[in-house]
Amino acid sequence: MKTKVKEIVFKNKGTSNFSFDLVDLESILDLRPKDHNQFDHHKISFYVIIIITEKKGLHSINYKNYKYKKGTIFTLRKNSIHKFVKSNAKGKFLVFTEDFAIQNSNKKENLRLFQLFNEMLSSPKLQLTNNDFDEIENLLQQIEKEYLELNDEYSAEVIRSLVQVLIHKLFRIKSAKNDNLKNHNYHLQFMKLQELVENECFESKKAVYYANKMGVTTRTLNNIVKNTINKSVKSFIDEIVILQIKRLLANSQLSFTEIAYKSGFDDPTNFFKYFKKNTRLSPKQFREDYN
Repeated sequence: MKTKVKEIVFKNKGTSNFSFDLVDLESILDLRPKDHNQFDHHKISFYVIIIITEKKGLHSINYKNYKYKKGTIFTLRKNSIHKFVKSNAKGKFLVFTEDFAIQNSNKKENLRLFQLFNEMLSSPKLQLTNNDFDEIENLLQQIEKEYLELNDEYSAEVIRSLVQVLIHKLFRIKSAKNDNLKNHNYHLQFMKLQELVENECFESKKAVYYANKMGVTTRTLNNIVKNTINKSVKSFIDEIVILQIKRLLANSQLSFTEIAYKSGFDDPTNFFKYFKKNTRLSPKQFREDYN
């Protein structure tokens, strides 16, 4: 029987009282949590950087499977849905809250955090070269030593600074390969629009609705999206709507008809056509794949 997707809140597993944690991938795969199954989809309320250090595996992020190997980096923003797949890979999980990352940061540093972790701007997966991996691994070792060995009154600020350096270095590597991250002119407006659509996409799927909400024209809205991710505003809205529908299909007991009405369709037939057009799967096929 389907149950509502479990939301995991931040809880420091170590002895520190600040909003950061460092966990081995293998220990997560071996866990037997009482409140959820890490091999089922679950929603996170914090940020995660996953660094794979040995062997291969598979990880699911927002219902898409990603293969990984040594040197793979995953960046997951809060409210992402992911699940683990059993493997014998090794790696590190850096877990932190938004407040921990942006405390004492300036506007440019805050923007870079949101850019790096935004899967609409770039893939949550990054594959490092050997040289880049060596540099990131060295930084990871500094964080690990500070967190697990020293752990004194200075550690929170030192770790925060090192995490910010890590974010900047990963952003540098990612932006060199991704034009979406190079054009910063519209990023603040884009992320405001993204948040708006994520919260209200079942209310309306029309560009004019969001243009009115933001106090701009639909032409301006199209320019914001086109210049940021090289898509039309309609494609952008549809992508978010489909993800929200997938969450309902994979993690609720609602019938297809109930989901159709809940997601803003007056006629379930139009819901089926819309989902099939955008995913090439029927709602039933998708639900069976994630059952």
